[in-house]
Order: sequence, then C-alpha cells, then structure tokens
Amino acid sequence: MQTDLLKLFNFVRYSAQLRSITRNNNATPDRKESSAEHSWHLSLVAWLLHAEFEKEFRVNISLSKMIKMCIMHDLVEIEAGDVSIWDKDKRIQVSATEEDVAQTMFSRLPDFLRTEFLDLWHEYESQSTLEARIVKGIDRLNPSLMKLLTGQGWASVNGTVEKLDAIQLPCVAFSQTLSELYGSIKIEALESKLLGE
Repeated sequence: MQTDLLKLFNFVRYSAQLRSITRNNNATPDRKESSAEHSWHLSLVAWLLHAEFEKEFRVNISLSKMIKMCIMHDLVEIEAGDVSIWDKDKRIQVSATEEDVAQTMFSRLPDFLRTEFLDLWHEYESQSTLEARIVKGIDRLNPSLMKLLTGQGWASVNGTVEKLDAIQLPCVAFSQTLSELYGSIKIEALESKLLGE
C-alpha cells in the first residue's frame, strides 16, 4: 500500500474516536452528546445559514472552508478531551496543550493534508477570518441550543442571563444573524425556566 494512502486510512480510523468523546451537553434528555455529533450539527448549521451570512456581510464566504472547520475544529479533543466553557480554570489548562496536540495529531497526515489541517485549525483558533469567526459563533451557540432543546438547562452551572451573555456575546455580537439566534434561544430558555435571571 502507498505510504500516503496508509496514512489516510490510519487517520480515518483514528478520527473515528471523536464519537467516543463525551461533551458536557446532552444530545437527548437521556444521554450526553459526543464531540462528533456536535461537529456534525455545526456543519449543518453553517450550511443552512451560509446564504444569510453572505447577505448580512455582503461578501462571498467560503462554505467549504466553514464546513471543514466545523468538522475538524474539535479533533484535538480525542487527546485533550472536551472542557465546559463554564470551567474557566480547566479550559486554560487544556488550551495550553491543544497546540501540541494539533501538531502531533496532524503530523500523522500526508504532507498535502497536514498543512491544510494545521492552517485551518490555526485560522479557527486565531479567529483571523470571517469564516473562522462565524464558525466560532456557531460553535459557541450550539451548547446553549442543546441545553434548551434537551431541557438540560443551566442549573448545574448556576447559569444566569448575565453569565450566559458574558460567554456568548464576545463570539456572536459581530453578526446580526448569530445575535438573533442567540436572542431566540435566551428568550425561550427564560420562558421555560431553564436559565436563571
């Protein structure tokens, strides 16, 4: 077997482990979400809202780049695990190791993909493009959406509107589309008594 093809097959096997990484959010009222489910849903949301983002910002936005970021942005969790945005100390600790994890993980790919994966991951992490900012906004909103849809709510983290705004607004306020989506989630969460005032 060709060396590059073997590397690709091995990475296909390796990446399947993302399905076993459990997130802090529920996927249904009865079970936790996996990081793979989360990445899939981000990809779908990016696709569904792509035209709205292009209308809002009046520029061409690369859907393929956004979907690639959605699919790969949490691959580092295979090694680093998922940490709740509400756990600030642990997030700082894990964030410090993610660069090393990304470097090691993506070095397993053939050269032509290694560079693309690392570049996209750095673009996402640095928020250096509109696509990266949009994906980050979708990524930040998704856990709140799932807390609402599953009825999990924010009681376990003493979540209030003020605390949730502090987490969400830095990542969504730049976009009217994301801000409106966040507003609708927040209103419904308050009406359902899932979020504290």
